[in-house]
Amino acid sequence: MVNAAVTGVVLGLAVMILSIAILKGFKASIIEKERGFNGDITIYKHNLNNAYESSPFQLTADSLKKLRQLPHIKQVSAFATKPGIINANDEIEGVVLKGIDSTYNQHALADILLSGHTLSFADTIPAQQQILISSYTANRLHLKLGDDFLMYFVQEPLRKRKFKIVGIFNLGVEEIDKTYVIGDISLIRRLNNWNDQQVGGYEVSTTNFDQLESINQQILDFLPIQLLAVTVADQFPEIFEWLALLDINSQIILILMVVVAMINMISALLILILERTNMIGILKALGLTNVAIRKVFLYQAARLIGIGLLLGNFLGLGLCVLQYYTHFFKLDESAYYISYVPIQINVTDVLLLNLGTGLICLIALLIPSGLVSTITPIKAIRFK
Repeated sequence: MVNAAVTGVVLGLAVMILSIAILKGFKASIIEKERGFNGDITIYKHNLNNAYESSPFQLTADSLKKLRQLPHIKQVSAFATKPGIINANDEIEGVVLKGIDSTYNQHALADILLSGHTLSFADTIPAQQQILISSYTANRLHLKLGDDFLMYFVQEPLRKRKFKIVGIFNLGVEEIDKTYVIGDISLIRRLNNWNDQQVGGYEVSTTNFDQLESINQQILDFLPIQLLAVTVADQFPEIFEWLALLDINSQIILILMVVVAMINMISALLILILERTNMIGILKALGLTNVAIRKVFLYQAARLIGIGLLLGNFLGLGLCVLQYYTHFFKLDESAYYISYVPIQINVTDVLLLNLGTGLICLIALLIPSGLVSTITPIKAIRFK
């Protein structure tokens, strides 16, 4: 029973470490994907039409400079969107062209590329012919890296452009992968007859994601009335609400595992006391106080808890390290937005889990240790 109790502490702590590491890794990976593709905050012109066609506006160079100087603003990048239809290999697919320029940070795009490279803006004309498409779209249209295709833009008059695939990406978020292709914003400007300063919106990256709402409010206070600023959490509420539910699941797991560890240790201590009833009677007859005897059993229980915590750390952290470097455990990317179980280990979380589990178990053991005071020396010495 004592071994079973220690095993319960080992498994409980290991499960808690894994649940926290997986939860934080999962949230960080998905949020990083959304932030990398959409920015933390999107600025666009207020429009009652929710279509993918951008409404043009422009900020002066002075306004952009002041915007970039606001607290916690890391980067401001221009973009524009325009819906179109790809015609390739006797297949058609409706997509949205997201146009970016040379100031756009393409590191996040480079991280999700399966093949090829990001857009090159070294030469203006070739840049307008380059495009990045998702593996989802490439598979549906039977396209591969280096292929050409025509894209039709429904406007008056009808426009068509030829593109060459220079990169294939996979974000893992189906709503985005099946919708967007990425090209040069100057092409959208030409198609829409915009000037060189007009944009469809700005993506803002921040240095502190935890203060996103307050940062968004300061941007709103800065912008003219006709422009809106929306956080990535407001743009994709279903994803962030789902991530918030994971916090509740993790809390339930932590509570259950601590309760299981407590019950196991209480049972083990009761068994230790019952097995040593005769010894307790002899010690009392020799003059040892109840408090001193309780300390003996609490020290023994603390030693067992310590062994359980040590082995639990070894098991939990060992599995975390294994998954972090090997991605051994896989996920259905279409359902979970990521193809493997992500891990994020935080030393503070591990220390707090160890400290909390140990203290709660020790405090809970004060109750069964009180059984010592109910044992009388005469009955205990005769106890077999």
